[in-house]
Amino acid sequence: MNGGKILVTGGAGYIGSHTATELLDAGHEVVVFDNFANSSRAAADALQVAANRDVAVVEGDVRDADALRRVFRGHDIRAVCHFAAKKAVAESFEQPLSYHDNNVVGTLRLVEQMAAHGVKTLVFSSSATVYGYPVSVPITENMPLAPINPYGRTKLACERLLGDLALSDAEWRISILRYFNPIGAHCSGLLGDSPQGVPTNLMPYIGAVAAGRLPRLRVFGDDYPTPDGTCIRDYIHVVDLAKGHLKALQWLAAAPGLAIHNLGTGAGHSVFEVARAFEEASGRSVPYDVAPRRPGDTPVLYADPSRAAAELEWRAEHGLRRMCEDAWRHVAASAA
Repeated sequence: MNGGKILVTGGAGYIGSHTATELLDAGHEVVVFDNFANSSRAAADALQVAANRDVAVVEGDVRDADALRRVFRGHDIRAVCHFAAKKAVAESFEQPLSYHDNNVVGTLRLVEQMAAHGVKTLVFSSSATVYGYPVSVPITENMPLAPINPYGRTKLACERLLGDLALSDAEWRISILRYFNPIGAHCSGLLGDSPQGVPTNLMPYIGAVAAGRLPRLRVFGDDYPTPDGTCIRDYIHVVDLAKGHLKALQWLAAAPGLAIHNLGTGAGHSVFEVARAFEEASGRSVPYDVAPRRPGDTPVLYADPSRAAAELEWRAEHGLRRMCEDAWRHVAASAA
């Protein structure tokens, strides 16, 4: 990758912008490609301030082959980090065609243009949702894949597409990173999870309630078979997650083929635990109401990240308190 740039699709989004910042901090040149459907140009500007570097920002959709072609022709791209995807589980039940179109067709168009321009290094943003209801926890990369919602099925479809691609051509270097639950924000407060409209993920929803922008947190189910009745997830600081992409790129430089790694902490926290931790970090109250369970939510998900530790030499460093403190800093900065 020396002398070339890294294309970050969805680079103005939550995880994409943090990864772009870490790439810039590590000395890489970055091109951000985003359609701003669930992000903003302000986020793209903020990542440049956070990294103290200029970044090429291109507006475009990964389903648009012509737009991708112009990016590859106009920039010396050597690798791609692919984040551009719809990601709300509940919405995916309401809009399955849109999810398959955006996530699967978008990935297909991207790798077509990568192949056409001789760019065969890819880090793919996947999800722990591909495991569905796990047979046990912690979850290893070798467990059965049986997603229970359309969003997860689109991620699995992309994984299989990339697996077929790697088998067909030994020049491909593909890293599939299965994320657990990223939360937190950049330590500057400039970058964070700022979705458009009403948040669908837990942490930005909690932040909006703590800031007074929403009246109460909606807790979807308190009757799960967990100690406090709420779902347990493996929450990982978004900066730790972003650094995992740097480690994946380093791995691919020495390891052609396809690799799959879980990125998580190896521990779980319930919805109520996260809300209480945020109250302590922010000094604000987070009142809540309990709503019915959402379809497609599993009771407990947390990672076995030992493969990433052994092969990528990557480990999550930040705990739940730090995640909440950084997330609140971003919420407060956004409200100022």
